[in-house]
Amino acid sequence: MSVRPSPAFGQALIEALPKLRRYATGLCGQSALADDLVQDCIERALLRAGQLETLERIGAWLRTIVYNLYIDELRRRRARGTGVDVEDIANDIAFSTPPSDGTALAELARATARLSPEHRQILVLAGVEAMPYRDIADELGVPIGTVMSRLARARAALRTLLEGDTSPVVSRA
Repeated sequence: MSVRPSPAFGQALIEALPKLRRYATGLCGQSALADDLVQDCIERALLRAGQLETLERIGAWLRTIVYNLYIDELRRRRARGTGVDVEDIANDIAFSTPPSDGTALAELARATARLSPEHRQILVLAGVEAMPYRDIADELGVPIGTVMSRLARARAALRTLLEGDTSPVVSRA
């Protein structure tokens, strides 16, 4: 039985949408998939509104839902193979510039897409969302030292990829 969300919950949810979409896009690198993740996240959040203990934590709660949905999507894709529809990649940032262009943004997008989900997550939280390490540690439920080491490994992996290493980065955080 689901609890009907309060008007304050609905307002907080609406206010969180732009940051949530930015987080999802940074995490998966595809605007279409990010939109799907956010939509599924909102659906889950509305169904499980009673599980949120305080509205001050709604951002972290929603990002956790999006991250879990993203990991589930990765598992589904791995299980069914890599069939790709042209419509699915039409808005993918990695394909938004011609390969011969060589712009720094396109190179960064391609390198970021090759990082593990854990590395992308920590880079988005620290770099894009500009969250303090303590807040990241609280959100992920890990010690602050773990946040710093994951971030250092993520940055090192990204640097290696940007310097031209073509081997896939599969290490876990």
